Amino acid sequence: MSEEEQPKKKKKEKGVYVHYKITEEGLFRARIFCERCGPGYFMADHGDRYTCGHCGFTRYKPTKAEEE
Repeated sequence: MSEEEQPKKKKKEKGVYVHYKITEEGLFRARIFCERCGPGYFMADHGDRYTCGHCGFTRYKPTKAEEE
């Protein structure tokens, strides 16, 4: 089959519900809020840092050497 004949995959739309987890104790935020933008603006987790997609603020995670 050529590329033109293959059906396109539909992307799943993500909603706000992916930023929260419901536990027996209550509601838990899975990501942190941006310090500059305030509540409602979540920061993306990039492994070694958190980044805000709205303002571009970056918070680096402490390394093991810095923690000791």
